[in-house]
Parts: sequence; C-alpha cells; structure tokens
Amino acid sequence: MELSSSPVTSLYIHVPFCAQKCEYCAFYSEASSGELINRYTAALVRELEIVASDLKPKTIFFGGGTPSLLNLRQWETILRAMEKLNLLGAEEFTIESNPATVSADKSKLLRDFGVNRISMGVQSLDERLLDRLGRVHSREQVFKSFDILRAAGFANINLDLMFAIPTQTMDIWRATLHEAMAMQSEHLSSYEVIYEDDTPLYEQLKAGEFSVNEDLACEMYEELISTSASGGFHQYEIANFARNESKVQSPNSKVNASATLDFGHRTLDIPSRACKHNINYWRGGDYHGLGPSATGYVRGVRTKNWSNTPLYCDQLEKGKRAIESSEELSPLRRAGEIAAFGLRMNAGWPFADFQRTTGFDLRNEWSSEMQQLEERGWAKRNSEKFHLTHQGLRFADAAAEMFLR
Repeated sequence: MELSSSPVTSLYIHVPFCAQKCEYCAFYSEASSGELINRYTAALVRELEIVASDLKPKTIFFGGGTPSLLNLRQWETILRAMEKLNLLGAEEFTIESNPATVSADKSKLLRDFGVNRISMGVQSLDERLLDRLGRVHSREQVFKSFDILRAAGFANINLDLMFAIPTQTMDIWRATLHEAMAMQSEHLSSYEVIYEDDTPLYEQLKAGEFSVNEDLACEMYEELISTSASGGFHQYEIANFARNESKVQSPNSKVNASATLDFGHRTLDIPSRACKHNINYWRGGDYHGLGPSATGYVRGVRTKNWSNTPLYCDQLEKGKRAIESSEELSPLRRAGEIAAFGLRMNAGWPFADFQRTTGFDLRNEWSSEMQQLEERGWAKRNSEKFHLTHQGLRFADAAAEMFLR
C-alpha cells in the first residue's frame, strides 16, 4: 500500500461545548462560559492555520458537543478564517445542531459560507423521554428548527434518533419513527442507548433504577429497519439510512444524485444522500481531526488532541498543536481496523477494494474469522466480497472485534 503525499480531503472539527451535559453522553464536552468559547474559537483558527497546507477538503464535519451553540460572531470568525485559508467549497459540509440552538440568522450565515448538510440531534419526539435524557430542546423546537433550516435552503438534513431509552415503549418508538418519516429528511441515523462508564445513565442502571430489556431493543431495531424502508430510506450502515434522490433539491446543492459514490479506486453502491464524511472513516480514509479530544489519522499516524479545552487553547496560544498522543500503526493492525469498520456497512468488503486500500488480502489474513462468522449465520461471502448478514449487522461490534490485530 502506497501512502499518498497529496493533501488530506477530510476534516473533522470537535466543538466541545453544550448547554448542559446529557445523561447518556460519554463524549468530551462541557457546559461552558462565553469567554472560554471565544478562547477556543481563536485557538481553533490557529490550529486550522497550522494544518491548512495539508488540506483540500471534500468533506468537513463539525461535531460535538453542540456546534450550533456557537454564536454568530464566533461562527463568522471560524468561517472567515477557513475562507482565507482556502478551506471552503467542500462537496459535503456538515454541522451538528441541537434543535434548541437553531436560528434563522445562524442558518443563513452557515448556508452563505457553503455549509450544505445539517445533522440535528432529535433523539426523541416524546417530551417525557427528552427530559429523561437531559435534552434541552422540546418536541416543538424540533419541528420549528427543521422548518427554519428548510427556509434557509438546507436540502440535506439528517435526523438523529435514539432507541431502547429507559421507559421507552414500542408504541412511543413507533410514533417517533412515523413522525420522523413525515418530516421527509434526506437522512436518518438511529442508535441504541449505550451505557458508558462515568455517565449518569450508567450510574442509574448500576443502582437498579431500571433494567435493560435486550429483546425489546432488538424489536425496536427491527421496527427501525422496516419503517425506514417503507419511508423511502435505504440502510447503508448499521445505524444509518439515506434517500437515493431527495425530492427537495437546492440549486446550490452539490450532492451527487447517482446511487454510486467513488472513493479513490472504490465505487460503492450506496444511496446518494449517504454521509460521505462517515463513509471515509468506514473505508479507511485519512482525515485531520481538530479541536479538544479530536483524533486524526494521516498517512499511517493516529493523533489525539488533549481532552481539556483550556490546555488545548494554551498549547495553540504558544503556536503548537495540542496533541496529547501520536501513534504509528503497523500496516497489519491498521488493515484490521479498516476491515472492522468497513463491515459496519451493508456493502461489506469487496476483496479487491480491501486489498487496494490496505495491501492485505482479507481471504488470507482473516480466513478463519470469516469462516466463524459464516458458521454463526452472521456473514456471507462469495468470490468477490464478504459482508455481514442482517443478523450479523445487529452484532457488528462483536464481529468487528474478531478482525482487530
């Protein structure tokens, strides 16, 4: 496998601020003051300046935290810096938003600078469950914010939902799904609640305040698959569903309307509204990661920034990257990771694509693992490719672990 010296085409930026921390969240984020956010904004501009010469973004993703929490002036500072550094014009430019922090002014500013995709953290449309999760938005704000984004010209919107929330019934989940379908977004992502250490939800589970019903979680996942399919969505990854061609088109939209997306040598048969940025992760592509706690992977080296916003700012104020750790992965270990991530996608791994991407033949290095998964009914292979079955996708994390070296 040849390592390219051409500029990196994928950029992730972490915005670590939230109005308040959600009960389930284990990401690095914090409720914070305007002064620290201003300091972060200036530090991020410095980090962009440091890496700009190695970037020609096709995809940009601002994740969090809550990126939409930044005010107009802070966004304008970041976007003008990106413009000056020639980092705008990405085919897909996504910003994660909380329905409580969407405004017409902010939406117009983002659209004017080329942001063309919004991922809205809805999680539930049931008021009681929103409170249970510690969300700051109301059900009504979801619909209002969606309309504001449409009015601002956003023709590519993702709705992010959660299932298997404590006290959530199948009837509530079904109602949420049907209301989400009626909104006619271009993309849907939906994740089962995960109980991670150091989160209030995990502590409540340990204290016996509720129990996990694994059978109900499986039924909710099946309901998600069937309802999204009947709503016109195509599943292309465990938790991600997209339309093939949006009925809402914007004259400025650069979204490819065909059902194939090209990633270097690789052509994948996936829906046109699939998230290109995430597909780059799942197919083993390079990306720069900026902001506190962000990881990046560039030319065989993984970096991780400090998960500490004041320290992150301090380092960049001294003119250096805020990298806590840097690790060069062996080719085989990296190939194992790429195999594991790629199997999250319905397309699985065509053998020729995997070899082109990693330099390894999946059939040689992972023959016994593939056989074990086939015997369990979790996977299928033919002469051209290997992929997880419907059942295997439900247990993709366990399957993926078998490929790590």
